[in-house]
Amino acid sequence: MAHRNKLINIKMVIKVMGFLLMIEAAFMLTSLVFAFYYHESPVPIAVSAAITLVTGVLLWVFSLRKAPKNIGKREGFLIVTLTWLVSSLFGALPYLFSGAIPSFTNAFFETMSGFTTTGASILNDIELLPKYILFWRSMTHWMGGMGIIVLTVAILPFLGVGGMQLFVAEMPGITPDKLHPRVTATARRFWGIYVILTAAEVLLLWLGGSMNFFDAVCHSFATMATGGFSTKNNSIVGFTPYDQYVIIVFMLLAGTNFTLHYFSMHGQIRKVIKNEEFRVYLLIVAIFTVGITLGLMNYNAQSGEPAFRDALFAVSSILTTTGFVTANYLIWPAHLWLMIFGLMFIGGMAGSTGGGVKIIRHILLFKNSRLELKRSLHPNALIPVKYDGRTVSQQIIFNVMAFFLLYLFLFVIGIFLLTLLGLDLQTSMGASIASLGNIGPGIGGVGPVENYAFIPDAGKWILSFLMLMGRLELFTVLVVLSPSFWK
Repeated sequence: MAHRNKLINIKMVIKVMGFLLMIEAAFMLTSLVFAFYYHESPVPIAVSAAITLVTGVLLWVFSLRKAPKNIGKREGFLIVTLTWLVSSLFGALPYLFSGAIPSFTNAFFETMSGFTTTGASILNDIELLPKYILFWRSMTHWMGGMGIIVLTVAILPFLGVGGMQLFVAEMPGITPDKLHPRVTATARRFWGIYVILTAAEVLLLWLGGSMNFFDAVCHSFATMATGGFSTKNNSIVGFTPYDQYVIIVFMLLAGTNFTLHYFSMHGQIRKVIKNEEFRVYLLIVAIFTVGITLGLMNYNAQSGEPAFRDALFAVSSILTTTGFVTANYLIWPAHLWLMIFGLMFIGGMAGSTGGGVKIIRHILLFKNSRLELKRSLHPNALIPVKYDGRTVSQQIIFNVMAFFLLYLFLFVIGIFLLTLLGLDLQTSMGASIASLGNIGPGIGGVGPVENYAFIPDAGKWILSFLMLMGRLELFTVLVVLSPSFWK
C-alpha cells in the first residue's frame, strides 16, 4: 500500500489535461467572431478547435474510470509542465491549418512564445495574416499571462480535487500571497483583476481614436500578459503618444504584484506604498528612465518629451518583460543600450504577469550579500535577512541563490548551444536572455526591429525550452526532468 501511494496519479493528470484542452478549445472558438466579421474562412480555426475539443473530451472520458482524486506535489509539477507543452502543441494547429505558418517548428515556436508571454516571433509580415489568426496569437498571450493553471484552479472544485499544489507550482514569483483562505477564491480574484484591467485598457485605447476595436483588444491582451505580440509590423511605433502612454501605464500595472492591485482596489493604499518590492520597482523605473532620457537628449538632440517617452517606454517594456517597441535601442549609444540589456536580467515583481528573475530575488540577494560583510566581522552573531520588516528564512535565501545560479547557468548554456549552431556571440546572448526572461526582443540579430525567423530549427527548439523554463520559474521543469521525480 505504501508503494502504491508513491505512484504518480497519472489518471488525474490526464483528467486535468483533458479539461485544459477543452478550455483551450473554447478560447480558440472566440477567434471565429473576427473570422466572420472580416469575412475570412472560419474553417482552419473551427477544425483546430474541434480537434482540441475532441482530444480533451477523450482524455476526460478515459480518466473517469476509477481515477483517485488526490493531487500531490509531483502531480502538480507534472500537470503544470505538461500544460504549456500540450497547449502549445494544440495551439499551433490554427497556424498550420491556415497556412499562416506552414512549418511545425515555427508554429510551435510562435505558440510557445505566445503562451509563455515571450513575444519572440518568426513572422516577417504580420499585417498579411488573417485577423482571426492575429487574434488567436494575442489570445495565447492573454491565457498564458495569468496562467492557464490558475484559471483551472479557480474552477478546480468542479474536478473534485484541491488546487494549492497547482497554484504554487505555476504562480510567478517566490510565493503568491493568499488573498483568501481558499486558493480557488484567490485565483478567481486574480483573474477578476486581470479581466478588469484588460477591459480598462481596451476602452482607453479604443477611445484614443488611432486604434480600432480589434487592435485595442489585441494590444491590451499583449500588454496585460506582458507578452508583446502586436498586430503591426513596426509594433507600437505607428501609434500616437496617447496610445504609447496608455500602454506604458498598463505595462507597469501588469508588472506589479496582483496582490497589491487587490489591496488598492479595496482602499488599502498604505499596504501598497509600504511594500518594499514595489518601492524598488518604481525606483528602478525612475533611475533608468532619467538616465536614458538625458542620454538621448545629449546624443541626438531629441526634445524633452519624445526622449522621455522613448526612454520610459523602453524601460517599462523591458523591465516588465513585455517587449513592445517604439524605438530601436540598438542604435543608441552603447552605454544606453547596455542599460537596456541590464534590465533584461531584472524582471517584474513577484506575483505579476512579468517574467525574468523578479525584483524580490534581487532585493534578497543584495541584502544577504551586504549582511555577509557583517557576518564576516561578527561570525558568532545571528543577523537575519529582513524583508518588509519580517525575517526571511535561510531556506528562502538558499532558494534564491540557487535560482540565480541556475538562471545564469541556463543563460550561458543557451549562448553556447546557439553559437554552436553558427550564431554570433551578441545574437546568441540576446536570444538566450530574451527567451529565458520571456522578453522577446534582445540584442544583435534579435534586436527590437528584427525577429527570430533566421534562427535554425534546432535553435528554435532550444529557445522554446528556455521560454518554458523561464515561464515556470526553472525549478518546476527541472523537477520533472530529474530522475528522482520518477522513482
